[in-house]
Amino acid sequence: MKTSKRLELAVQKLYIAFHNNTLYPECCKQCAVGNILDHTDSWKYLSDHHGSIELNYIGRVHQTLGRKFNGYSPQELLKIEHVFLKACGFLVPLHYKNDKPKNALNKDQLFNGLCEVIELLCQFDGIKNVMSHKNIIRHKRQPENLVLVS
Repeated sequence: MKTSKRLELAVQKLYIAFHNNTLYPECCKQCAVGNILDHTDSWKYLSDHHGSIELNYIGRVHQTLGRKFNGYSPQELLKIEHVFLKACGFLVPLHYKNDKPKNALNKDQLFNGLCEVIELLCQFDGIKNVMSHKNIIRHKRQPENLVLVS
């Protein structure tokens, strides 16, 4: 299966973060988008609320100018984070009064978030979901040995 460079890099970064326990939904540098963007939090200025899919003024400017962050538009980044947080059991956008899971680092919930994000990334690129039952992620002991099989 032919995938884009941005998809391959994003999946690899998320996979490594998941296995190294550095995927944390409530941290802008360690969430799905934070990991895709190399542990930076500059993306959080694209929206007024973590987990929102609404671009703020800064986000709309970047979107209008066609700006890409590691290959993804501001709107795509917000969708990625929104899907990740919802799949991890959070009520979005994040707010201290909103419901959230008792254990935000539960591996099953993080895996659900990872799978949902990868499915969305595949949709963005117009390809079949690499995480479907027909496609298997195999790995040896080290996460850098990720192999996508079709």
